Amino acid sequence: MSLPINRIGRQTVRLRTHPLVVPHPIFTLRLPWTGKWKKNFSIDCTSANKPVVVRSVPAAGAAAAMVKAIRVHELGGPEVLKWEDVEVEEPKEGEIRVENKAIGLNFIDVYFRKGVYKSATMPFIPGREAVGVVTAVGPGLTGLKVGDVVAYAGNPMGSYIEVQILPASVAVPVPPSMDPVVVASVMLKGLTAQFLLRRCFKVQSGQTILVHAAAGGVGSLLCQWANALGATVVGTVSTEAKAVQAKEDGCHHVIIYTQKDFVTAINKITSGKGVDVVYDSVGKDTFQGSLSCLKTRGYMVMFGQSSGMPDPIPLSALAPKSLFLTRPSLFQYTETRDELLEAAGELFANVASGVLRVRVNHKYPLSQAAKAHADLENRKTTGSVVLIPDNVKQ
Repeated sequence: MSLPINRIGRQTVRLRTHPLVVPHPIFTLRLPWTGKWKKNFSIDCTSANKPVVVRSVPAAGAAAAMVKAIRVHELGGPEVLKWEDVEVEEPKEGEIRVENKAIGLNFIDVYFRKGVYKSATMPFIPGREAVGVVTAVGPGLTGLKVGDVVAYAGNPMGSYIEVQILPASVAVPVPPSMDPVVVASVMLKGLTAQFLLRRCFKVQSGQTILVHAAAGGVGSLLCQWANALGATVVGTVSTEAKAVQAKEDGCHHVIIYTQKDFVTAINKITSGKGVDVVYDSVGKDTFQGSLSCLKTRGYMVMFGQSSGMPDPIPLSALAPKSLFLTRPSLFQYTETRDELLEAAGELFANVASGVLRVRVNHKYPLSQAAKAHADLENRKTTGSVVLIPDNVKQ
């Protein structure tokens, strides 16, 4: 099929045709300035006289495309994050190819870089969160098409890359009104906050909760969301500046743990009763104190260990107050497509309504991921950190 072209720009043409609605068309284009026929171009078009995206589709057996990515060849500090060329193949059945526009940085990326969590392969590309535009779909795939903006969080690992192959089942459509940078900053952290507050321990109005690292990416969302649910929120932070942010995010009480013992402060705040639940992502430095802060039949929810793994405790340590202890992971709470879409829908609704104010306080070029990791570990960041692929205009 040949279509007349009246203007061509950077990957964009305007067509003089009647409206077209073609899910995944492959056309042959005649380029007027050469008079030659060019094959294997994918065109996503919905109506006449509007810009349409034109992308090359490699023929069968064509070489993989080369893109830039961050890779880890050995475990260690931020310096092991290397900026390299990698190959990206065409999507297979059940897969999509996504050109990333914004990539979320999370502490889980640090855990994998250091070896706290083990990658299945070496070298590996870190990252578990991104937002981008679908540029190709695998054979027979329905439900997603070229041009869709999608987000994902969790598995698979490998989002520190310009172009990514993903299972279509993990991609969530992004509402048109939402900024991709905002979504990338909140997807993994927001889904984490959702399952912690709404499913792992369902926070109710009138309860008292303790959130460690209250000015961090997840901590900030936990405080805002729990406040909106009617809970009394207590947060711990390390500095006066972070205390100000925690207050803005809905903390009724803020404890600067570098200045006072948080267990003593909790006893005073709760008149010795303790809190209903502790959300602890710090681990070793706070674990024993967190258990001490719980009321009878309280829940200890440990979802990270930024200070290291806690020392083991005997099961009998939970008996005096009949405590509950859990070490949950987002991936087990979004195992099905329905669970994922429901959680993402609730998250997006709370962002859109203003219940959750997302702070994208730090943006780094993807090539400078090592600096971003160093700043995160040295507590120089607050709120969310986003990596922007170097080929994306800001």
